[in-house]
Parts: sequence; structure tokens; C-alpha cells
Amino acid sequence: MRIPIERHSSTAVYLQIRDRIRHLIETGALRSGDKLPSIRTLSASTRVNKLTVIEAYNVLAAEGLVEARQGSGYFVCSAKSDRTESKHQLSKHQFAPPQDTIVLEQPPLPPLIEEFQGGSSFNLYMKSVQARQQPGTIDLSSGFSLASGLDDLPRVARRAVKQISGSLFNYDLPQGQLILRQQIARLLVQQHGLNVTADNLIITNGSKQGILLAVHHYVKPGDWVLVESPTWYGMLSLLYNMGARVIGIPMTPEGINLELLEKNLYTYRPKLIFTVSTLHNPTGLTTSLDHRRQLLALAEKYDCIVLEDNAYEGLNFEPVPVPIKALDTSDRVIYAGTFSKTIMPGIRVGYLVVTGEDYQPLVERKLHYDIHVSTVSQAIVSEYLASGHYRHHLAHLQAVHLQSRNAMLDAMQRHYPPATYWTIPKGGTFLWVQMPAHLPLAAICQKALARGVFVAEGTPFFPGGQQSYPALRLNFTLLPEQIEQGIAILGEILQDYV
Repeated sequence: MRIPIERHSSTAVYLQIRDRIRHLIETGALRSGDKLPSIRTLSASTRVNKLTVIEAYNVLAAEGLVEARQGSGYFVCSAKSDRTESKHQLSKHQFAPPQDTIVLEQPPLPPLIEEFQGGSSFNLYMKSVQARQQPGTIDLSSGFSLASGLDDLPRVARRAVKQISGSLFNYDLPQGQLILRQQIARLLVQQHGLNVTADNLIITNGSKQGILLAVHHYVKPGDWVLVESPTWYGMLSLLYNMGARVIGIPMTPEGINLELLEKNLYTYRPKLIFTVSTLHNPTGLTTSLDHRRQLLALAEKYDCIVLEDNAYEGLNFEPVPVPIKALDTSDRVIYAGTFSKTIMPGIRVGYLVVTGEDYQPLVERKLHYDIHVSTVSQAIVSEYLASGHYRHHLAHLQAVHLQSRNAMLDAMQRHYPPATYWTIPKGGTFLWVQMPAHLPLAAICQKALARGVFVAEGTPFFPGGQQSYPALRLNFTLLPEQIEQGIAILGEILQDYV
């Protein structure tokens, strides 16, 4: 099979390979059941990395055009009707297509969880911190970016502190420094299509504080809140601690199940919908523009606030739809972002976008919490943005994250048993691994930790902590040798059970 590659084309190489093979299938040159060239063969003939070929085959599998057969390679799907019928099923092959990721079997109205269930999330966080402090431990649980490409940061930080040395002896505005808010507003307008100004921004101690501000403003003890299921465990812990009642709406391949969302909006009239629309934590899923529009329309219909957490936006490998906030014309969506995932976790600078009459009450609440975010941290981020380093750093992170994600996919293909399957996120830091239902994941995670590998099982990501949910959230932003070692150890343990 000859596939011409345009090295200087704006179209990524893996997409060029995908387009050529798709054309051959659609024109009948490749027929049902035909075997595609092996990854090694196509890599050699096109003179590209094997991971590029894997990426192309994964996208074709996502479109239902090809299928992987364990130990045999990739084949053209047997019939179009088969592909249509299986579109919304979980893939039985190791490289699960990204739109066929999460099909969670839950009742039409999920169980209503009212008591506090936050212990598991606290334990997970503390163990993760301890794992990173333990020499030799491979932490596959944390969603931090690679500590890479920041050689210029010390110089930028020294310049920033020198410029604001006089203001360090005074308090600052609770909503944050004006120049930083102006810079973030321009960033959001230019890169994400939000119609915002500096007067719509509140600088927060990471996105977590912004989310906390919003939840405490809109939700009172006993109020209903709708979340995706699974979702970020930190949000669940926050809601339970404040006495909110949480309903988990199952995820579909397209995002939160909109039909069930409307049923629960109608029945319970919740105060808030929490969503991670781009590079979802923990699944890695990114919703479509149409899905975002429908979710916003439902929130409008049932007079519900939407809290949109986009902590990983900017780490995407491909273009993503505009945030839900960009579609908001009635001040219904609160948008939370952060630099903790793109610059460094310890910088603790995030932001909240609030339009309309709720801005001032949230600023006042911010003042009561901590007066303002560290002047030094704000100055460093501001200088990093002003100098142009941030734009280059994002491009660097996108490249190294793509390499590390592909390294993890490759390692899992070689080490994991056939009964497991996973998402293929188009950015961020996580992927989600689904396991057979019978596996004792708590015991598996304990054995992995005893061998120096820390992983996060799926249970804490579900409202009420669904007991022993058969899934793992893995962080792929590690060095290739750490990924290989960690996945090999985990795969060896899994093989013993499967």
C-alpha cells in the first residue's frame, strides 16, 4: 500500500494516513475483511514513527472503519451495518475509540446520595502527594503536566518580583491585579472565543478556589446539584462537605446523557450543573459544539446555573469547540480556568469568569476567604504572559504530552490483557481504563503500590463512591521510561487476575 505524505502540509501526518486509507475503503479498493499493513510495515514505507501509524489506525477505528484483532493486526470492518450497530458500544479491542469510551450502566434516575462520602477522595489525594515524595515511586494518579520547558521561568520570576517589589508591602484587590485580568481576558477572547473583559474576571488560588466560591454562592445545604458520572472527585468531596445532595448523570460517548439530564432537571430542579466540557476529568472526553449548545439550552429551560471547569483547556492536541461560556448570552455559565496545569501546580493561580450581577457578591466572598491571591504569584504569571513565553510553553507541552500519551498507549497495547480497554484523549493528562467487572481493583492497586506504582481506581470519581467500580484513571504525563516501567508492572499484576 502506497501512502504519499506531504511533509510540509498543515494536515498532521497521521490524519493524512487516515484520509488515504478512508478513501481506499470508501472507493472499494480496500474491502470488508482486508488486512491493513502492520504498524511496522506502514511505518517503514511512509518513513514515519510507529506511534504515528498507531494514531492513524486509532482514528479509523474510532470512525468504525477498521478494527483491531488481538494478535493479528488491523482489518477493514466486515460490514457498514455492523459498524452502525456497534457505534455506541464499548470497544472490545485494546484501542477503544475515544467516542466509544464511557457507557455506564445506571438506572434512569441515579441513586440520590445525601450523606458525606468524601473520605476516599481525601485519602487518594494524600497518598498521591506522599507517592510523589517517595523516591522511586511512579505516580500514575496525578494530573500534573510534565516539568519540562520551564528553563526560562526563574529569570521571568526574578524580573517579575523586581518590578512589583514596592507593592509587596500592601494588600491587593480581591479580584486580582488589573494587568493580569486584562491579559487573561485577551487570552480568552483570542484563543477560546469568550466575550469577556477584565471586569468579568476574579483571580483565584487555582481553579479549585474558583469552584469553591461559585458553589458556596449558588448552593445551600440540602440543594440538588447535577454532576457527570464519573466526575472530578474534588468536586464531589466539596459538595458532600457542604451538605449538598448530588445526582450523578451517566456519561455517554458524546458527554453527559442529555435525556437523563433533562429528566432530573425537571424532577429535582437543581441549583447547579457541574461539567468538564473539554478534556474531561477523569475520562479525557471532549464534548461537541452541538452537545454544549443542548446542555446550555436545558439549563436555560430549567433556570439552572452551569459551572464549567476547563482546567485542562490549552493542553489539547487538536482544535476544540468554544467553551459553553462562549455561547452564554444570559449570564448563566460560570467558567473556571487555571495556570496550575499549564505552568506549574505550585503557582496556584486560577481564574473565574463571571458576567452579570453575581460578579460583585463573588468578589466580596473572595475577600472574606483570603483577601487576594499572592501578589508574587500573580506577577510571575503576568510576566510570563507578557513576555510571550506562555504561548511557546503551551505548544511545547502539547508536543511532549502527545508523545507521552502515545508512549502509554503503546505500553498498554503490549502489557495489558485483552479484556481491558481505554479512552484515547485528544489532550490533557489523563486516560480512563475500563476493567472486567470481577477484578478486585483495591487489591490490584495495593499490589502495584507495593511494587512502587501508585494508581487511582475509579470508585472515588462516582457520586456515592460506587463500590469497586472496575476502572482506573491513569496520568500519562511522565517520562517514557517511567511509563514503560509503571505500565509493565501494572500489566503483569492484571494478567494474574485476567
